[in-house]
Amino acid sequence: MVNWSNMDTLTAYNALDKVDKVDLISVMSGEDGVKRVKEMSVQMGGGLSYNYAAKEVDEKIIDALANLAKEAQLTEKYAALYNGEVINTGEKRLVLHQLTRGQLGNDVVADNVNKRDFYINEQNKIADFAKKVHSGEIANAAGEKFTTVVQIGIGGSDLGPRAMYLALENWAKKNNTFKMEAKFISNVDPDDAAAVLNSIDVAHSIFVLVSKSGTTLETLTNESFVKDALKKAGLDPSKHMIAVTSETSPLAKSADYLAAFFMDDYIGGRFSSTSSVGGAVLSLAFGPEVFADFLEGAAQEDALAKNEDIRNNPAMLDALIGVYERNVLGYPATAVLPYSQALSRFPAHLQQLDMESNGKSVNRFGEPINYKTGPVIFGEPGTNGQHSFYQLLHQGTDIVPLQFIGFKNNQLGTDVDIQGSTSQQKLCANVAAQIVAFACGKKDANANKNFAGARPSSIIIGNKLDPKALGALLAHFENKVMFQGFVWNINSFDQEGVQLGKVLAKKVLAHETDGALKIYSDLLNI
Repeated sequence: MVNWSNMDTLTAYNALDKVDKVDLISVMSGEDGVKRVKEMSVQMGGGLSYNYAAKEVDEKIIDALANLAKEAQLTEKYAALYNGEVINTGEKRLVLHQLTRGQLGNDVVADNVNKRDFYINEQNKIADFAKKVHSGEIANAAGEKFTTVVQIGIGGSDLGPRAMYLALENWAKKNNTFKMEAKFISNVDPDDAAAVLNSIDVAHSIFVLVSKSGTTLETLTNESFVKDALKKAGLDPSKHMIAVTSETSPLAKSADYLAAFFMDDYIGGRFSSTSSVGGAVLSLAFGPEVFADFLEGAAQEDALAKNEDIRNNPAMLDALIGVYERNVLGYPATAVLPYSQALSRFPAHLQQLDMESNGKSVNRFGEPINYKTGPVIFGEPGTNGQHSFYQLLHQGTDIVPLQFIGFKNNQLGTDVDIQGSTSQQKLCANVAAQIVAFACGKKDANANKNFAGARPSSIIIGNKLDPKALGALLAHFENKVMFQGFVWNINSFDQEGVQLGKVLAKKVLAHETDGALKIYSDLLNI
């Protein structure tokens, strides 16, 4: 039987603070550091590995975290999730995003439908549609091929798919799987839609409208903006638009769309990149085979998350180390630092994934909790970040744990040897240097040049960023967030915090305001 208990009631959690702390500078120096880097690594899916040598943990702390994982029943709670129990207590829903990429346990039947079969069917429908677009069987009014796909969505309908597209764009071009350029419209700011429309040939563009409910204000506003542009170009919008929505939404059977592909209430927006939300745009951009490989990488990582031994479960281990940093060491934030330009928008996606999921102050039952939950997530690709906010990370008053991501090889294979090393070697040299610099620091009599060190980090390492590696990387962080939510006994799968602003915005637009809300509305000339 699974028990949902607050973290501070668990014996294993209360024992954590009594375990001796690790002197990171000491253990990362000399031969001790060499041994740690070689031994403290876990294999992930997609050919990746998770190395946690530069974290403030040792075998005693890992043992204590393993005890916490056992007492918190993390393995059992994950099994309850993928076997179809109601895990999203706030909305009384199942949580099934893992099921979009593989069968992990029992058949899950909801709404009298086998959900795995449902997701596979939608993937097959998307694959068939994409192939017809690529072949020209589905074309514009002039019989010409579509060359651009534009996704219209916001939040999880934009951040994840956009990050995944950018991550694979150059890889696809190098490997001859690039089919169509993708663009994204998300912000209700009219400049966003106008800028995208000005950059494309609308006559050769197909638009993907993504809204589960079919009522998302920003998305429907941008749809109207796009339809207006199509009409002004003498085009029939219904011949240029497809919908990704739920079967019960007003968009599902509308004649306004070439086709409709479905998701359901069991896939949260920020977890939807492996559903039709990501599947349509990525299959159109790169081909359905690439999307299938992406799903395979995610499925490999999901399978590893079932492992009861945290030393062989990278997502659970990463999650528990993060809990230790947040709740025992008291660190308020985490920086995600991909040393890959292809992952330029990945930190933005993780901001939503982590902060929308675990930014909660009540438990699963709506009761206040007395401990910290999700950290602030931010990041930027290296080496750009080194010339931006690393100053604070190295010498600021707060210690911020770091999650590096690095690859041995670049995607395009194009490089140049300058001053005895290639650009890729210089990039990787910076990753290695930063990890050691953060961990070990440097003593200097000049206080302005003194580096205290003891800044913990981990690194996920791969050979090259390809679809399987990307899928595994995505699933790793999704599962990390899930496990942390289980430990904190919060519901990681609702997002009530985004609702209040929406309600008030509607009041403003209806001119039903008073007090400060009216004054701010007047200041903005609404």
